[in-house]
Amino acid sequence: MKHEIYDNRQLMGTSAAKQAAVRIRSLLAEQDAVNIIFAAAPSQNEFLAALTQEPDIDWKRVNAFHMDEYVGLDDAAPQRFGRFLEERIFGKLPFNVVNYIHGNAASADEECNRYAVLLEKHKPDVVCMGIGENSHIAFNDPHVADFADPVLVKKVTLDEACRQQQVNDGCFATLDQVPEHALTLTVPALMRGRYIFCMVPGPTKAQAVMHTLQSSITEIYPATILRTHQNAVLYLDKDSASLLNQ
Repeated sequence: MKHEIYDNRQLMGTSAAKQAAVRIRSLLAEQDAVNIIFAAAPSQNEFLAALTQEPDIDWKRVNAFHMDEYVGLDDAAPQRFGRFLEERIFGKLPFNVVNYIHGNAASADEECNRYAVLLEKHKPDVVCMGIGENSHIAFNDPHVADFADPVLVKKVTLDEACRQQQVNDGCFATLDQVPEHALTLTVPALMRGRYIFCMVPGPTKAQAVMHTLQSSITEIYPATILRTHQNAVLYLDKDSASLLNQ
């Protein structure tokens, strides 16, 4: 899998944004609309900030999606992923449509089906994502990851390592505040993207990066599936790349 290592996370995010912008402009020159899925996590901060500053992108022809949302978290909570993305990119650019996952919908199954229909109608051109400390992609933790998942969106139970990461990232003060369930795009839904830009900075991600690039391709380390994608690029800083080849 192609991967690039930068001296720090700011350089990583800026470079990834420039490369993503080149791809978005190219796609817009070839087709009427571009569909992009975004991840919501502190690891994406530098990338999203830089992407909003990229010139000459007709965002009015871009349809935006996000890849997961908590279940049971108050709609006004600052930790909601839809709100995270609204503050950092969705509310800053004139997208054609922003498609939110509603984690507190009356029926989780119906919400998953609704969002799956949108993803079928607007097949993803670009996926901008990260990797979790337990190697998850979106909220496909090892115990629920399925490389042949028959659905595009599903409700999952989050494992403790995933929930602890939310505390480590400073999103929640304590583990008991982190929701136990979420709605997530599945592994096949993410892998449908024609181009994948995966930004993974920081020392807490070093173990996951090592497994992603060096372990067998297995659902035990969900991010290893990215090595099977022809157009996926992993963007690292020196901290997240520190265990490679060890």
